[in-house]
Amino acid sequence: MVWMPCLTLSTMRGRFPLLALPLMAALGACTPAVTRSAPPVQASTPVGRVSFYPQETGLAWTYLPEGETAGGAPYTLRALGPTVFAGQTVLASQLTGRGAEQTWYRQVDASGVRLLGFRKPGVTVGLEPAWVEAPTEGAWRVGLSWQGESRVTVTSDDGRVQAQGTLRYRYDVQDRRRVTTPGGTFDVWVVTRQITDDVGGLFPQAQQLWFAPFVGDVRTPEGLLLTGRNFNAR
Repeated sequence: MVWMPCLTLSTMRGRFPLLALPLMAALGACTPAVTRSAPPVQASTPVGRVSFYPQETGLAWTYLPEGETAGGAPYTLRALGPTVFAGQTVLASQLTGRGAEQTWYRQVDASGVRLLGFRKPGVTVGLEPAWVEAPTEGAWRVGLSWQGESRVTVTSDDGRVQAQGTLRYRYDVQDRRRVTTPGGTFDVWVVTRQITDDVGGLFPQAQQLWFAPFVGDVRTPEGLLLTGRNFNAR
């Protein structure tokens, strides 16, 4: 996904010091590019069947920033499994690497993907109602769009509310194409995500992601390209 010009890392540190992550160094404003292939990570977690929106406990993906030379320390995304967030049963997934750490809390089923909130060191961000990140499985097509808004609450670990506001989002499915990353070759849906908020720019205004069914994000909203995974797609 392409990050369009928005807040800089220094701005984020100034307005929300607890929310700035080393991961933001991976963000860029270039057009997604096809990169050279490399062997995927060997399977180490036995998963009999991976869902359309893969979130089975034990799944793992590795990523590198787009445009970075192979061999650098990867970011690793892991599906942690069921937990409770804001009083609801959710599935947790966590990204780590290079000092970054972020955990997302989602509800995932055939009707789509809904983000209830996420956590970074020191703060938890809640979304009400849940942010719809992906549609019903059978709805995918070029030209599909969906949008919505959520109330955002940023709470520190001591229980104090740091900020509240409104998040508005829109997704547009722009293309279906075949791409190659260091993690392999995939048929992906190319999706542009536009976000505005009045909580000091928690999210960049526009990005692009690549989603492959039964694989997950081949290019993440943070501009990370898939380099490997510990499972095979159906």
